[in-house]
Amino acid sequence: MRALTWQGKHDVRVETMPDPEIVNPRDAIIEVTSTAICGSDLHLYDGVIPGMLAGDILGHEFMGRVVETGPGSTLQTGQRVVVPFTISCGSCFFCSHQQYAACDNSNPAEKQDVSEKLYGHATGGLFGYSHLTGGYPGGQAEYVRVPFSDVGPIVIPDGMEDDDVLFLSDILPTGWMAAANADIGPDDTVVVWGCGPVGLFAIQSALAMGAARVIGIDHYPNRLALARKLGAQVIDYTQTHVLEALMELSGGLGPDAVIDAVGMEAHGFAPDTVMDNFKQTVGVGADSGHALREALMAVRKGGRVSVPGVYGGFLDKFPLGALMEKGLQLRTGQTHVQKYTAELLRRIQEGELDTTFLISHRLPLEDAARGYDNFKTNQNDWTKVVLKPGLQV
Repeated sequence: MRALTWQGKHDVRVETMPDPEIVNPRDAIIEVTSTAICGSDLHLYDGVIPGMLAGDILGHEFMGRVVETGPGSTLQTGQRVVVPFTISCGSCFFCSHQQYAACDNSNPAEKQDVSEKLYGHATGGLFGYSHLTGGYPGGQAEYVRVPFSDVGPIVIPDGMEDDDVLFLSDILPTGWMAAANADIGPDDTVVVWGCGPVGLFAIQSALAMGAARVIGIDHYPNRLALARKLGAQVIDYTQTHVLEALMELSGGLGPDAVIDAVGMEAHGFAPDTVMDNFKQTVGVGADSGHALREALMAVRKGGRVSVPGVYGGFLDKFPLGALMEKGLQLRTGQTHVQKYTAELLRRIQEGELDTTFLISHRLPLEDAARGYDNFKTNQNDWTKVVLKPGLQV
């Protein structure tokens, strides 16, 4: 099969790789019909996530058609399914509490040592996202093996296009969980740092949950325009002093809830960002946390902080005093996708949520390297890239 492989920093290539095979009884093999490039994939592309090996198959946002199943799978050949990026067994302590991203059984034992040393506990398994998370081949490929296929995939009804449901794999439930973690009330002002794909879905979700006002922060004109279309007010951080603007907009109180949808690769020219980016370049530090620091300083006393943005290592200059003295609630984590997919599919079917507005480019899988390059360097115009195996160049 053809698949996109990671070869090093800013070096991804479509190569011929072995077809996946059924390994365990609960496995299924999916023929991929659509797969997307995620903002989290750029962390791999930029070389700031440890545990990558040359030849690893990338991609964790994908869907397709079932072509083979193990005897323990509940799927049937021919069904169209969206596959969550989190691999979950469905029966461990964490899965039984719907904390699917923390599954204790999906990251193979021989892969757990490094993440256990980094984080205190081993991570759950993820598709296409380094050997820290299991080393599973990802979905930016013609075919993919799906472990625990009786737990994760959601069957898509006939008549729904791939574009309508593809983002159930990751970014839509990630944006939804980000808003849910912010514990939004009907009178709340909610601020979202980053109007990329997750940030835009967090905005859409916060409004769907009844927030009185949502404010999006970014600097790309097209992203800000998309946030406005969803119903948000916007702030261009290159033109405005963010903290002063938020205090003014909230009557001096500060926003009730804040969402950091930027994560470990915050950019810009603030002094802390310049220092963090330098440390990433020389390998001293892994995370650039300007957005998170600013969010913690902006939120009102007693407010809520939600962090869907990915962080993978260590962060200095963290305003721990603000977190404690202001009595803030902080919630974060990889998305428990399986907890939300059924409800979100219903909302899509009933027209309450739209996902297709985000897609800016559809490319053949063979053109994936160009997609990565532009998604990295031309984020104003390349808001979301969907790769289509079999589509002609």
